[in-house]
Amino acid sequence: MLGLGCIGSIIVGIIAGFLASKIMKGGDKGCLMNLILGIVGGFVGGYLFQFLGIEPRDSVVGALVTATVGAVFVLWLAALIKK
Repeated sequence: MLGLGCIGSIIVGIIAGFLASKIMKGGDKGCLMNLILGIVGGFVGGYLFQFLGIEPRDSVVGALVTATVGAVFVLWLAALIKK
């Protein structure tokens, strides 16, 4: 999440975690868990996109999409492990 700064990254992380929990129908996990999920999702999404050769734009929308996709992937993996 280059160029967003600390506060911008936190806000994007919270929104990405919230969106991922809604997409995966995981329910609201709270602001702190959404933040953690969004930050982890940002790293995971960045690696996934890099592996697939996709380079999202360096913008708030690009960071939000990357973090949300990564967070959805993390929630999907957690659901697989939980079964």
